[in-house]
Amino acid sequence: MKFLNEAVRQLFQTETDANTIKPIGGGCIHQAGVFQHNHQNYFIKWNSNASEMFEAETKGLVLLKNTNSIDVPEVIGQGAVGNIDYLCLEYIESRQTSPDFWESFGQGLAELHKHTANSFGLGHDNFIGSLRQINKKHLDWTDFFINERLIPQLKMARDKGFIDDQVNAKFDLLFKKLPHLIPNERPSLLHGDLWSGNFLVGDQGQPVIFDPAAYYGHREAEIAFTGLFGGFDDRFYENYETAYPLQPGYKERVGIFNLYPLLVHVNLFGLAYLSQVKQILAKL
Repeated sequence: MKFLNEAVRQLFQTETDANTIKPIGGGCIHQAGVFQHNHQNYFIKWNSNASEMFEAETKGLVLLKNTNSIDVPEVIGQGAVGNIDYLCLEYIESRQTSPDFWESFGQGLAELHKHTANSFGLGHDNFIGSLRQINKKHLDWTDFFINERLIPQLKMARDKGFIDDQVNAKFDLLFKKLPHLIPNERPSLLHGDLWSGNFLVGDQGQPVIFDPAAYYGHREAEIAFTGLFGGFDDRFYENYETAYPLQPGYKERVGIFNLYPLLVHVNLFGLAYLSQVKQILAKL
């Protein structure tokens, strides 16, 4: 396979006779697979016109890994073969969970969230799914949440004809209430897209997180997101709380934080997710 041979030459500065990629699930955006080089397996994903996405993902993985809070795949490198961009990572084959997997996961995420910054946001934009995620820095979480999370998704949904004036008016009312609904927190380093599809089990039975949309944000947004599509085991939440207690009333704020990922899903997948948005707005 010419693409793989050239990618390996770029990554390892050596020729290879490895010419096959075993396809595996890589999400709904890119093609992905596993290849072997010098008796070692590697994960690779590729797509045309994806260099910006792969660069942002690389930065996010490195940022998370450097905290030493929770396992993250090592970035081997990224590049291009012709008009095909690629990202190569350490390959981790998902194993059976250890007896303390969920306890370790909760504690590890708490440690990640203790890494802080002077502002909400990040020094560069990245992507959530295939959508650009704007990370312009703000000193105030509410300003960041409204202007860099909700408004861009609302505008996109309106432009697609998904959001009508009535829903838009309810968001305007919410924006006025938000400063009184969300407690102050220092910025926490977040994975940014943490659901059951973006973690696996490492060779020691430990949690490994990947496919980040990282930024410094309100940590309740991350915990809320973990519960959106089925949720995690109760032991995860119990051990997170023990390591880094959430402020009182958190459960009443879950819906507010999940408006962002739900709007993302409206824009990516259509009107099926809009009913959940409306249900949350009706309760506020």
